[in-house]
Amino acid sequence: MATPVGWSQGASGSVCLAFDQLRDVIESQEELIHQLRNVMVLQDENFVSKEEFQAVEKKLVEEKAAHAKTKLLLVKEEEKLQFALGEVEVLSKQLEKEKLAFEKALSTVKSRALQESSKKDQLITKCNEIESHIIKQEDILNGKENEIKELQQVISQQKQIFRSSRRTT
Repeated sequence: MATPVGWSQGASGSVCLAFDQLRDVIESQEELIHQLRNVMVLQDENFVSKEEFQAVEKKLVEEKAAHAKTKLLLVKEEEKLQFALGEVEVLSKQLEKEKLAFEKALSTVKSRALQESSKKDQLITKCNEIESHIIKQEDILNGKENEIKELQQVISQQKQIFRSSRRTT
């Protein structure tokens, strides 16, 4: 084996050994660099930016606020419905008591009861619409929460990859 330029001829055995060891170190370093590049490519593919995460998180907060408003509206409408149902019940009892004695008053009370029933039906319809909206909102919120959980898992995986890549270097 030829002695590299600048090295003395007498130390060629130890020089060769040192040269082989240096080449082995370089090869292992190159392999490590290759592995780190692969890890970086994977991280880039799975990366979720902080801005994107914050935007999704902000949207979730907004959706929760809208959901809370809708729930409050539902509670108010349910109170109106309960009130209307109570009125209908009172009117129905009153109608039964007065039926025998007041036929003329009966027609007036029936008319009023029909109006209240119509209000009740309108309130029930509105409540059904609100309940349907709430269900849709809950589905959206659940989707967003699942999306955040997935993003958090991706971030956790990225942290683990980063930590493990730091340990190996």
